[in-house]
Amino acid sequence: MEYMGNKEYWDEKFANRSDNPLSPEESVTENIEYFKTGTVLDIACGDGRNTLYLLERGFGVTGVDFSCKALERLNMFAKRKGYPVNTRQIDLSVKDSLAALGIFDNILINHYRPDKQQLREVESHIADYGLLFISGFGHKHKADSKIKEEDLIQPTDFKDMEKSFELIKYTENQDDRGFLLLIFSVKEIHINPHAFCRLASRLPAICGAAQMERENCFSNFRIRFHIQAEFPVPL
Repeated sequence: MEYMGNKEYWDEKFANRSDNPLSPEESVTENIEYFKTGTVLDIACGDGRNTLYLLERGFGVTGVDFSCKALERLNMFAKRKGYPVNTRQIDLSVKDSLAALGIFDNILINHYRPDKQQLREVESHIADYGLLFISGFGHKHKADSKIKEEDLIQPTDFKDMEKSFELIKYTENQDDRGFLLLIFSVKEIHINPHAFCRLASRLPAICGAAQMERENCFSNFRIRFHIQAEFPVPL
């Protein structure tokens, strides 16, 4: 796993930082309302500028990174604030590296470009209707010796995920750091017609209003179903 540099590069970079964390990423703070209440997996978390921000707002956060120095600093900052945090040193380039981590309501990937195999693995660790939040240097950013061409997020990186996620926001921005790309997607559920009919019959009770119309109940749940059938299922 490399992004802008290898493990030794990042260990040295974090070891030479000041004794205080960086401010959280603006793309996270400006869009915090999109996050589901619950848990967050912060992938390539570094020394925790976004992890700490999310902990402060009551999320249960697991931060993973391949730099031991980064995680040492994150644990130090969290302890200083009295925040409980779970950290794991993980090399994402290793297949199934996230296997033991479980399911999360939100997955945050900030300033790291996952490959397609890593995205497939991420998909299996996000809850139904969970948020996938990705931001970083995008395809229009001018590559240099620090940020290489292979580090730039491409819109086509996520083509294979279109069947499983609904895109809810996509932005391209330019700031003093360069060209940034921001993607939010919500994981959808794919069910067969028979399972759909069973769920539809239970929705009023689930919503807590026996007389509630099914249309309203679906709206409350903000569910978008993909019916895999050769015939329509009447509602």
